[in-house]
Amino acid sequence: MDTKRAMEIYSSKDTFSVQLSGEPVWIENVDEANGMATVQIGSDPLNTQTVSCDRLKEEGRE
Repeated sequence: MDTKRAMEIYSSKDTFSVQLSGEPVWIENVDEANGMATVQIGSDPLNTQTVSCDRLKEEGRE
């Protein structure tokens, strides 16, 4: 996904299904300048990673 879409999802009040390598994630923060997103993997709030936005996939979108 592109950085703009990641920011739209992060800013939205709606819930979107986003995955990283097939695992469900929640977008915690988006660094637009660097094209990076911090995501929570699964339901563990301590399990976070900062990854390139292009590694994120929104379910139902190409």
